[in-house]
Amino acid sequence: MMSIELWWLLALPVFFTLGWVAARIDLKHLLRESGALPRSYFRGLNFLLNEQPDKAIEAFLEAAKVDPETIELYFALGSLFRRRGETDRAIRVHQNLIEREGLRDDQRLHALAELGHDYLKAGLLDRAEDIFVKLRGTTRDEEALRALLEIYQQEKEWLKAIDIAEGMPNQTDYLWQKDIAEFHCELASNAILHGRNDEAHCHVDAALAANRKCVRATILLGDLSLAEGRDEQAIEAWTRVEQQNPVYLSLVADKLMAVLHKHGRSAYGSQLLRGYLERHSSLDLLDAAFQSELESGGPEPAYKLVRNELQRNPTLLGLDKLLEARVLVAPAEGRADLELVKNLIHGHTRRVARYRCDNCGFKARQFHWRCPACGGWETYPPKRTEEFDLTP
Repeated sequence: MMSIELWWLLALPVFFTLGWVAARIDLKHLLRESGALPRSYFRGLNFLLNEQPDKAIEAFLEAAKVDPETIELYFALGSLFRRRGETDRAIRVHQNLIEREGLRDDQRLHALAELGHDYLKAGLLDRAEDIFVKLRGTTRDEEALRALLEIYQQEKEWLKAIDIAEGMPNQTDYLWQKDIAEFHCELASNAILHGRNDEAHCHVDAALAANRKCVRATILLGDLSLAEGRDEQAIEAWTRVEQQNPVYLSLVADKLMAVLHKHGRSAYGSQLLRGYLERHSSLDLLDAAFQSELESGGPEPAYKLVRNELQRNPTLLGLDKLLEARVLVAPAEGRADLELVKNLIHGHTRRVARYRCDNCGFKARQFHWRCPACGGWETYPPKRTEEFDLTP
């Protein structure tokens, strides 16, 4: 025991000395490299850290004049130009890098990828596609896959998008099956529009095979059944949405009511919508249920429906609907005052009657399956912003 303790006492100073020497060597190397860089380079980094891209570009341009061999400067400049929307300048920077002699293979691939992103940002999709196709199978393969997927979505080349997405590596926080299902839904929608029902069925089946919870595919299946005169199958498909994701029930509520009314089952339809509203409160569902009650039972039941829902879930948009219902049942002499109040409330509710993307927060008046801002699929639920704001 004493010998072990003695050994450690002798070894500790040696280890300390070796660590001090190594640190001195690394420090000297770092100082030597830092001293080789122009001072304007560090000014540019400082401007970047302080989110001053204009001044950072000026500093990097100055540094590039002092030391034109510093490849990293040109990568930084190209990236900054692209972020600022100066894609022409970014393209020139990266083209010059690619043509430079003596560039390492990894640096040339990096420059080629950056040029592809420049073209993509500039909307030159054909040129961007050519570059990222060349990068397939290289160390930039996954980056190329992601860029090609974005290009094919912008071009609405859904078959190519499916082929790329099926080759994407699944990650712990993201599975590509949802996107693949949506691509098939895009193809199915186009086929339905042009009367190619057999083709549409194939894509709907493929969408559900990729993602059995794909609500859009189920809705399209109902649309197909309706187009083919199979009304009961359409009703069955649309009612299945509640089990998949009840948030989307508002998208099928009017469809359901139209088919049920056609078959003389309006009372059943109203009862169905009231049940949906009770179990899955939604402003869009309230609109559909209100219209159904108004048509089947008249103003009084419609007013009671809205009043009860407002008591359960008080919202300004619900109040706007209540005032609309109240105007219908009010005596003629008091209707003008109610109309005035309703118009004031309605003017305010128009500002909160927006749908909002769960991913990026983008807001719009209409529902989208794909967010127009961030490009996320099914990140844009049919819920108005006031409903989000009231969620605990």
